[in-house]
Amino acid sequence: MNEKANLIDNPLSRKTLSKQVEERIVDLLLSNKLKPGDKLPPEMDLIEMLGVSRPVLREAMSSLESLGVIRRKARDGTYFAEKIGFKPFSTMLSIVNDNIEAIIEARMTVELGIVTLAAEKISETDLLRLKETIESIRCSEDNNYGEADINFHQIIASSVENPILQGMIDSLILTHAKVNAQIPHREKEKTVAHHEAIYDALEQRNPEASFRQMYKHLDFVRDKILNQREQN
Repeated sequence: MNEKANLIDNPLSRKTLSKQVEERIVDLLLSNKLKPGDKLPPEMDLIEMLGVSRPVLREAMSSLESLGVIRRKARDGTYFAEKIGFKPFSTMLSIVNDNIEAIIEARMTVELGIVTLAAEKISETDLLRLKETIESIRCSEDNNYGEADINFHQIIASSVENPILQGMIDSLILTHAKVNAQIPHREKEKTVAHHEAIYDALEQRNPEASFRQMYKHLDFVRDKILNQREQN
């Protein structure tokens, strides 16, 4: 009983909404009482520690599972996910899916920070993979290079080895891809030129140049998409 009391210090004093229960469970991670991959206490113990009803707890747990924060193993219990995925961010983005300008600005903000870190951390293997995506775009037919374009940005994001940033940029890029698919006219030569400039800056391990070249590229993409939407 004392161990359980120490795990969650202050039981909720009244019946609460499931959202508050979610926050208290996530706080176990934020306060380092439990770590990613750790097993959560059994359901009845959580009900006792939090002072809530079973339906409220189950609603909160279902929400956390849908967000990828926890995972349930049959006949083994519930565990915190070992790493953060993109579900929490993609869920948030689905709410503002029609606000493409906000999505583009969010992508620019996150990706400009990522590329400066990538200039310090990117490996030779990742640089080789970037070069391969550029060649795929260059050799594409009928401007069908969307997958290679996305891969280019995802490789840069993964090179910083930060699961939080990875989840954010994956969600933003995937949402952005839906909009890119609506653009009838692509400019392959400009895309190749922009990607090559970003690659060169990363290869030189130059954060400032990487930032400038990525901004140039994303600003071009932003203008192209927003202008296209105004014409429709």
